[in-house]
Amino acid sequence: MSGHSKWSSIKHKKAVKDARKGKLFTKLIKEITVAARAGGGDINGNPRLRTAVLTARANSMPNDNIERAIKKGTGELEGVHYEEVVYEGYGPGGAAIMVQVLTDNKNRTVSEVRRMFTKHGGNLGENGCVAWMFDKKGLITVEKGSVDEEKLMTLALEGGAEDVRDEDGLFEILVTPEDFEKVREQLEHEKIPMATAQVTLVPKSTVRLDPHSAEQTLKLTEELEDHDDVQSVAANFDIPNELIEKAS
Repeated sequence: MSGHSKWSSIKHKKAVKDARKGKLFTKLIKEITVAARAGGGDINGNPRLRTAVLTARANSMPNDNIERAIKKGTGELEGVHYEEVVYEGYGPGGAAIMVQVLTDNKNRTVSEVRRMFTKHGGNLGENGCVAWMFDKKGLITVEKGSVDEEKLMTLALEGGAEDVRDEDGLFEILVTPEDFEKVREQLEHEKIPMATAQVTLVPKSTVRLDPHSAEQTLKLTEELEDHDDVQSVAANFDIPNELIEKAS
């Protein structure tokens, strides 16, 4: 079982908590705004915006919130200007960590991210220090029990998916960013419920952590994910199953 798969399981369970806490709405509104600014407000002509809007709708975000976020992105409404930044570093035990951020104040955000790394025994590195350890991939997860495995496997692979994995209560579908929309739309057309669907960073290999380093790394990634400016965190750790359960 790969560290990526375990990380996906943690992120899926955390997304449920975030939805309850309202944090997910904040992050999705930022993503919708930035996607609209970068590629326009037409969801049919802007794949990034379409994915963000579909994710927002799947999490019961009111349409008024979605429309306002799009209009702020296109300039029809006044809004905050967010910059996209990626921070790279190492957690305790040597796990590579990528932090994707949308911020209106880079100096504030980098200071706070650096403090979190230091607090938990890691260190923030220079641009490019760990990026080479990750590939950009489309990742779709489907909860077991919500779909027939053979049907899912057939649909995903016929649609162009690179791999379908059975991990920790989830089916994971990996696809190139170019084929992501096609596979997602095919699953949507067949009414297969997706737990998550996003283009994200996937580690090429994983680092096995001892229990102490693993616990520190989980605390670091949890604190990073909870930061209002952080959109997503990717990591290449592999940790004991009992700590996954504890983190859940």
